[in-house]
Amino acid sequence: MLPAMRVAALLLAAGRGERLAASVPKAFVALAGRSLLARSSDALAACAAVEWILPVIPVGESERYRALEERELAGATKLLPAVEGGAERQDSVRAGLAALPVEAEWVAVHDAARALVSSQDVARVIAAARNEGAALLAHPVADTVKRVREGRVLETPPRDECWAAQTPQVFRVELLRKALERADAEGFQGTDDASLVERLGRPVRVVPGDPGNRKITDPDDLRWAEARLGRG
Repeated sequence: MLPAMRVAALLLAAGRGERLAASVPKAFVALAGRSLLARSSDALAACAAVEWILPVIPVGESERYRALEERELAGATKLLPAVEGGAERQDSVRAGLAALPVEAEWVAVHDAARALVSSQDVARVIAAARNEGAALLAHPVADTVKRVREGRVLETPPRDECWAAQTPQVFRVELLRKALERADAEGFQGTDDASLVERLGRPVRVVPGDPGNRKITDPDDLRWAEARLGRG
């Protein structure tokens, strides 16, 4: 029998979410009466493989988070004290990694804005990371994808090779730390965490995910999510 994976989840909730045009940071926005942050935390907590959940919140929002914690996360036994993130995703990941329990061997990085992720998909991507040290949820794109620069097409990649990345993305803690250190040293800013690991030449396993694991970015996304939950 394989040894248990000791997994901590970083719940990235530090984005301001200007495109959502809300009066509060995006992760605090309500979806069918419950914040995006709380819904994402619930999904992570429902996965037996996740031992700890560490929220990474916007700078200066500790008081707002404490109020949300008391209102929506009371009794959440896996929840660790939140830490403040930074201006960029990598700043938030760095802050979260620094605050992880020393016992954590694996880290699942999840966007709080992907509030409809299923605990089953969380479990599948964690299991897939074991063999190669890194895995992410993704789904194949339906449209033809073009690489474009300055308004002109550079190439059309084969559609069957194009997948849209989701979260969670799961890594050995030391592998993600090494990838983050290299990216910082070289001034590279990735749009997801797997891109940092890819730059080390390390394989990242792709696990087919649900297209419904959609990132809530703008008001249309929020209306879509409300409808999916039967409240629209």
